[in-house]
Amino acid sequence: MSEYCDLAPGHPLHGPYHDSEYGFPIRGESDLFERLALEINQAGLSWLTVLKKREGFKRAFDGFDVDRVAAYDDDDRARLLADADIIRHRLKIEAVIHNARVIQAMRESHGGFQAWLDAHHPREHADWVKLFKRHFRFTGPEIVKEFLMSAGYLAGAHRDDCPVQARVLAAAPPWTR
Repeated sequence: MSEYCDLAPGHPLHGPYHDSEYGFPIRGESDLFERLALEINQAGLSWLTVLKKREGFKRAFDGFDVDRVAAYDDDDRARLLADADIIRHRLKIEAVIHNARVIQAMRESHGGFQAWLDAHHPREHADWVKLFKRHFRFTGPEIVKEFLMSAGYLAGAHRDDCPVQARVLAAAPPWTR
């Protein structure tokens, strides 16, 4: 996303995300789950909107604890739909809860979400999309691409001349292997 390398530096929200998170490998289950949930919620909106609401999302979704979110019931859904600190979109909320349950199942089938990603890496973007659509909800081509680029599974988060790219490469994201 070459435009992001021009837009983000110096911006109070985009800057820190671009400089220290975007494209770097993500390892923790809750961190991967958070990134997937945020990418899902970005659909149709700007990334800035999501970054502004990020802390609200963390609070509302219990720090993206997979087990807690997977256990959400109708009261939790109502709470989330009423929470102005997040994006109140019924299908996106349902997708996040469903996807938490999928990630729980991946512990049994693969040893966790990261292990599932690693087991299917490398593959082309179109094949990733098919795989995600078989398991997750609200994961179209753009969401899958941004999730995988942001988590280090697909190249393209930074231009080669972006100063952050050298640090991303030093962190050895999966796409470099």
